[in-house]
Amino acid sequence: MQPSATPYEERLTAPLSWWLISFLVGLSMALIMLPFGTLALLGGLVGGTAVAAVAASSYGAIRIRVVNGSLIAGEAKIPVTALGEAEVLDREEARAWRTHKADTRAFLLLRAYIPTALRVEVVDPADPTPYLYLSTREPERLAEALRAAKAACAA
Repeated sequence: MQPSATPYEERLTAPLSWWLISFLVGLSMALIMLPFGTLALLGGLVGGTAVAAVAASSYGAIRIRVVNGSLIAGEAKIPVTALGEAEVLDREEARAWRTHKADTRAFLLLRAYIPTALRVEVVDPADPTPYLYLSTREPERLAEALRAAKAACAA
């Protein structure tokens, strides 16, 4: 199996507003600690901000990659030969596929702060998963990387 011709990697980082919220959580902790003195206030500010920032960072640490003939999306690793057609979903279609069109057997790598997505059919008869729903900021580029990886595996 050859490596994919068009390597792809994307990290689904949390939006900038989440980092502001992390600071506001720290500020709230500082206000809670205010009656206990200046040192406790600073500890609350630093500790609250740090804990909230770690939570935002870990939620945004999910990566989507196409490497060596496999799609790696979060914890899932699927060979591209088990994947069918990829459908680019705009904002409205993505919302529909994560709500009323969703199949409970589908694999969803969902980040609500990313409005676009890619829906990829799973054609492996042994796999009960009908499709993958992948939140991505660059669905066209991911679809192209999957097509290139499938072509490289077929060659």
